[in-house]
Amino acid sequence: MLEVPVAHHRTTIDVLVVGAGPVGLSAAAELRRHGVHCRIVDRLPARLPYAKAVGIQPRTLELWDRMGLVRDVLEAAVPIRGQLVHVDGEERARIELEMPPEVPYGFAALPQYETERLLEEYLARLGTVVERSTELVSFDRDRDGVTARLRTASGSDEELRVPYLVGCDGAHSVVRKGLGLSFEGGAFPEEYMLGDVEADWDLPYGYGVRSSRRSADGSADDVLVCVPLPGANRYRMSMRVPPEPSTRGSAAPDGVAHGVQAGRTPELSDLQAVVDRLAPRPARLSRLRWASVFRISHRIVDRYGEGRVLVAGDAAHIHPPTGAQGMNTGVQDACNLAWKLALVVRGGAGPGLLDTYDAERRPVGEEVVGRTVRHAVHGIEADPDDRRTLLLREAQLLVGYRGGPLAGAPYGPADAPQPGDRAPDCGGLTTPVAAFPLRLLDVLRGRAGHVVLLYGSDAAELSGAAEAARTAGGLPAVVVLPAAGGDRPDPTAPPVPAASVHVSPSVPVYRDAAGEFARLYLPDGATGLVVRPDGQLGARFPLGGAAAALSAYLRALSV
Repeated sequence: MLEVPVAHHRTTIDVLVVGAGPVGLSAAAELRRHGVHCRIVDRLPARLPYAKAVGIQPRTLELWDRMGLVRDVLEAAVPIRGQLVHVDGEERARIELEMPPEVPYGFAALPQYETERLLEEYLARLGTVVERSTELVSFDRDRDGVTARLRTASGSDEELRVPYLVGCDGAHSVVRKGLGLSFEGGAFPEEYMLGDVEADWDLPYGYGVRSSRRSADGSADDVLVCVPLPGANRYRMSMRVPPEPSTRGSAAPDGVAHGVQAGRTPELSDLQAVVDRLAPRPARLSRLRWASVFRISHRIVDRYGEGRVLVAGDAAHIHPPTGAQGMNTGVQDACNLAWKLALVVRGGAGPGLLDTYDAERRPVGEEVVGRTVRHAVHGIEADPDDRRTLLLREAQLLVGYRGGPLAGAPYGPADAPQPGDRAPDCGGLTTPVAAFPLRLLDVLRGRAGHVVLLYGSDAAELSGAAEAARTAGGLPAVVVLPAAGGDRPDPTAPPVPAASVHVSPSVPVYRDAAGEFARLYLPDGATGLVVRPDGQLGARFPLGGAAAALSAYLRALSV
């Protein structure tokens, strides 16, 4: 049985999440949404008021949409419409961040502390609050669970026995060190200044800036990066620290030179000097809210966990902030891990399912680390990929797990979304009651587990496939009927009678009135698709083979 009913009365702790940044909060929220009781602790007494990770990718917004969080984020964030790229004083590119029309969200920016606030409030609505000033000191593990030792806000020590421990505790992760994971890589020798500031220039709204000067070998030896933030003319600016006033401190005790550094805090005049030198247009800076000096490393663990202890986000991978990939990659780590961990905790899958977390996510982390290092050194404009591919990759819409341990056999056209791929959103879904069309994300929103999409027109065949989903693993099904009559974009699609097709009172039915579902999913006749909780496709199959395909997919989860 895959979909296990949630036991809301449980009071035991199933998972301890360490770290209440965006990754830890996302992991805890997804665990709670899947019915898993968890605690989340953070050593800091409060959220840091720093605009560190600010970029939010379209794929992250899709994940937060399914969670039911996206409206709050959209109301607080600002759009990122493009980037102005200047090299050696000349404009080299104007990158327009326009997504294909079927992608529901664009790029956005929001200070990290605001992202954390929204996630923390969402988590509190699910019944879990962050335990501040509570630090993981150490832990031991065995085949039956994990014994964690915490130091609480009162200064007392607490010993906690939990089935699973998830470390989202950043670049200097206690969990990673305690697990003995290697963290191979290196550090950039330069120091950078980071500032949250206002600029009085007349650059177009919603556009970021990357301005650099190149050395003889083509690498950037002086750089200014500006990302818009909510507020009039407000930007998060990053730039090299000039060698002369730099007061580089000693390396961190663990040898990982990454993040905000203790020591000198840049002043407004330090940032102004770099803007005067590199900005594409003259600008006067004002209202410096916060500034720091930080270092950048590029490292990744040799594995994303072992047994009952797992790591995500910066605890697993760190890299340059180019393209705003770090926080977003970590959030996807959290969403990938949470549904698998929830199934294991609730008895819906075997513990071997957790091995697929490393198998799916570590290759993604390796690609992100390598790409962001290349972009940091040579600039994103030097990327050899075509503009569309580059844009979709930066949006994290090309992340997929084809050929992975959970990706079933392909079915249908080779260019159709296949198992392991992202399940694309689409519009134009109608019902007899709603006076407006819906998107697929509207249909999936709030559904925590797997969903089986059934595309076809024969009521008996659809009913049989829906029953197969229910029998195989308690999976909910949603029917999508082809466009009616002459409106069908695919003349080979089965005809649909004008009257609605009734499957079962428990199975919702939508019509692909605009033909977008057929255009994007390319169904080969009557087709079924399993959409995983993290929005990736788990299986694709002909409706006539639903029982066998669903059983095969569920067997892959039960290892």
